[in-house]
Amino acid sequence: MTRLLFLFFIIFSFQISAQNYRIQVQLDGAPNKTVQLAYHYLGKIYAADKTTLDENGQGTFSGDSLLAQGLYKILVDKDHHFDFLLGANQDFKLSNSTFDGADSKIVGSEESEAFIDYMIFLRDLQQQSASLNEAYKNANDAEKSKITEQRETLNTKMHDYWLTVDKKFPDSFLYKFITANYVPALDESTLPKEVAENDSLLLLAKFNYQQKHFWDYFDYTDERYLYTPFYKTKLETWFTKVLYPEYDSVKPYVYKFIEDVKPSKRIFQFATSYFLNSSINSNIMGIDALFIDIARDYYLSGEAFWASEESLEAIRENVLFIQDNLIGQIAPDLTLESFDGEYINLHQIESKLTAVLIYEPNCSHCKVFVPEFYKEVYLPYKDKGLTVFAIYSMDDKEEWAEFLTKHNMFDWINVWDEHHSSRFKIKYDARKTPGIYLLDENKKIIGKKMTVEQLKEIIPIELN
Repeated sequence: MTRLLFLFFIIFSFQISAQNYRIQVQLDGAPNKTVQLAYHYLGKIYAADKTTLDENGQGTFSGDSLLAQGLYKILVDKDHHFDFLLGANQDFKLSNSTFDGADSKIVGSEESEAFIDYMIFLRDLQQQSASLNEAYKNANDAEKSKITEQRETLNTKMHDYWLTVDKKFPDSFLYKFITANYVPALDESTLPKEVAENDSLLLLAKFNYQQKHFWDYFDYTDERYLYTPFYKTKLETWFTKVLYPEYDSVKPYVYKFIEDVKPSKRIFQFATSYFLNSSINSNIMGIDALFIDIARDYYLSGEAFWASEESLEAIRENVLFIQDNLIGQIAPDLTLESFDGEYINLHQIESKLTAVLIYEPNCSHCKVFVPEFYKEVYLPYKDKGLTVFAIYSMDDKEEWAEFLTKHNMFDWINVWDEHHSSRFKIKYDARKTPGIYLLDENKKIIGKKMTVEQLKEIIPIELN
């Protein structure tokens, strides 16, 4: 009976210790200093623990629950710090005679020790690469060919090292961490000759390959990546540079990503918030439709558990102002009073292209944009199929008349809504002016929020 109790005590003690973290540090350069144990999280650094070292530079970080695995930092001040990888084993000793991470010594955690070895290996490889790059600058053709082969050898060494780590530490975060930024390149020798020898087709093949394999070495559902500098930048690159910049193309990939990460509340919150904000702030025309979808499907549906009532109210407002003027939709119809007192219906205008312009004369941007648009876009194309439905957004007719007279703009359709009964400011999101929408002959929105230069490019194409 005593033996069984003793055995139970040993097992129970092990389970308790396995749930704790204890990191003993020895920093020769920081006696009597307060040292922080910090962690990387979505591009920023946060404090996890702190301790004050004794006169020998010794101290201990400890806690009664395991820390999230990821890239951590020993921090004394802005000039004295270094990183190390914290894996599953969080009871070990760490020493460093300098503040260079590669000089660290770790005893008790093989995975963390192996990360230091990798840093040393990587530093050596980078030095060799830099030497080869320098030699390449002044090399002749034969020498350049040889240097290129040597560069490939370095790449092979890197991949071989990764395989060794994967074999020695299967299912560890170390392997995932060191390969996180690797995206395999297309092997052009596998392409048909007609593709490989055609620049446009080759570029498309590379684009499609990168899009398909971008996440091969990065498990975006693994929460440990949040505790590195990689996750945020990786996601931003994918959304802004890898996906084809068009709403119908982007949406399926984004929705799959969100659904894949749903089991991790932290990643679900970060990714959904990122896509919501990026889609409404994107400079890519039409991506605001993705904002509407995410807002309705995840925020206004109640799935965004982190959203405050204040933020939901802001989202509702944005949905209200954007939902009726998305690219590809029929533009909201308006019947407004002209400067001469007639009522003109937008949808009854017969024109190959109609530009809906919303402005106020005292808006600093309008003072530049509107006259420039009139001279450089309207005048050259008014006889070729372009009509302008120009809405004065305020209620001072004298101010309006003065602006039209000053710029001699009485030859386009000038309208207003003195009592603001048409809700045009909501239907066409006139929270900021000037606002510009380009409609085709069926009054479908084909462009919005464009600069004069963009209008000068797109209008000739649409009129042909």
